[in-house]
Amino acid sequence: MQLLEPHPTVVASKLFQRKKFIDCGKQFNMIACSWIQFMIHDWIDHLEDTEQVEIRAPDKISSGCPLNSFKFFKTKKVSTGSPHIKSGSLNTRTPWWDGSVIYGNNKEGMGRVRTFQDGKLKLSKQGLLQHDEKGIPISGDVRNCWAGFSLLQALFIKEHNSVCDMLTEHYPHLDDEQLYRHARLVTSAVIAKIHTIDWTVELLKSDTLLAGMRINWYGFLGKKFKDLSGHILGPMLNGLVGLKKPQDHGVPYSLTEEFVSVYRMHTLLPEKFILRDIMSSTSEDKCPPTLEEVPMMELVGTEGERRLSKIGMEQMLVSMGHQACGAISLWNYPSWMRNLVAHDINGEDRPDPVDMATLEIYRDRERGVARYNEFRRNMLMIPISKWEDLTDDEEVVEGLHEVYGDDVEKLDLLVGLHAEKKIKGFAISETAFFIFLLIASRRLEADRFFTTNFNSNTYTEKGLEWVNKTETLKDVIDRHFPEMARKWMSCSSAFSVWDSMPTPANYIPLFLRSVA
Repeated sequence: MQLLEPHPTVVASKLFQRKKFIDCGKQFNMIACSWIQFMIHDWIDHLEDTEQVEIRAPDKISSGCPLNSFKFFKTKKVSTGSPHIKSGSLNTRTPWWDGSVIYGNNKEGMGRVRTFQDGKLKLSKQGLLQHDEKGIPISGDVRNCWAGFSLLQALFIKEHNSVCDMLTEHYPHLDDEQLYRHARLVTSAVIAKIHTIDWTVELLKSDTLLAGMRINWYGFLGKKFKDLSGHILGPMLNGLVGLKKPQDHGVPYSLTEEFVSVYRMHTLLPEKFILRDIMSSTSEDKCPPTLEEVPMMELVGTEGERRLSKIGMEQMLVSMGHQACGAISLWNYPSWMRNLVAHDINGEDRPDPVDMATLEIYRDRERGVARYNEFRRNMLMIPISKWEDLTDDEEVVEGLHEVYGDDVEKLDLLVGLHAEKKIKGFAISETAFFIFLLIASRRLEADRFFTTNFNSNTYTEKGLEWVNKTETLKDVIDRHFPEMARKWMSCSSAFSVWDSMPTPANYIPLFLRSVA
């Protein structure tokens, strides 16, 4: 199909433009939203060509578009050498679960973030990221950052440095390079584990998924058995982590374009960030009162870095924990992202703003991702024959008909994923879920550091123990901010909305006070 049929700007304006912010209830908070950007920046970023493309809005809708036209670089295409797939794209980020989002993707980037003392990484005195003379963060990945994303980078640099302290205590003979390498393995494994058995389970709230993701990590017999026996009974009973050798099923490890497409989740982002007042709140508060509503644009890029340095880590974490993110649905795309100053790979502003909603539609088409119906056929799923097969929402059916007519084969994948009626408990569509399920397993079973080398010789005995004892992001936050976590984190997961405050340790109920 043609790249401009129907026109990407028409699709974005008619079906994505946010009418009113739709949140996802208590299922997912702004930490969860930031987490997936944290992961995407660890895995994928397409190499761009030097040739630019310009998209112009058709006259019939140009008056309602934030940008009548915008320019961007084409995706660089390379030959795959395969008779089945003629061309593909190069990745500027390392696709492995290696923590490159904080460590960097090349020798220069990795050197920039290190202190070269005791294996540690650079942090400011506030515990946040350091910045260069241009105000750009010093971290593994700095492209298109915002304050919530930078906060998670800083949190896991703290985690890395804490692992270094632990390793120094138990293995004083290790030098700077050895400490750095062991701590990177441990911290990367903690990140992978949190995503597997914590974040994904909140995204897909069901008992089946909870069991399935834990089986991926621990196997059918569970954590206690695996802790005692190691990996002796194969992937079914002992999980994918710790296999004797990686399994790539005959295909060299890579991340697919389809994987990139299903992770387009910008609707999670709100229009405003609710900054909470954690200083004047009392033990009676279920959550801290609102201090300020900050436009999201003020939290993006170097301006966002300045705001974060004033807010501080604990206030930002508490604020993110108490705010629900957006729902993955039509008419919920952030308005501010339709006129966005994007960054180059060095974190510097590009001269031309872009309409991200329009660009995302174009990118899937440009990169050869199948449209919704063909995508489902390729996944051996039943295609739709009419709009009512996709959803029972009459407004959605009417909107799809206005843009695509009766031709369901033209339906863009991203539109279909947002329009599809969801399974109870799922924040994403069933179609996207199939890709999640396949690649989630592949990222673990094809990596030697989660299979052959997931052992005490590679991680150290104490390093492996650190990974095994960490189950959730809440564990990491509690490790670094125990008082804040005790006071404000009432939920079992850091990714769901913190809707009430736990009882402080020194609190005595009124009836006991009177008895005393």
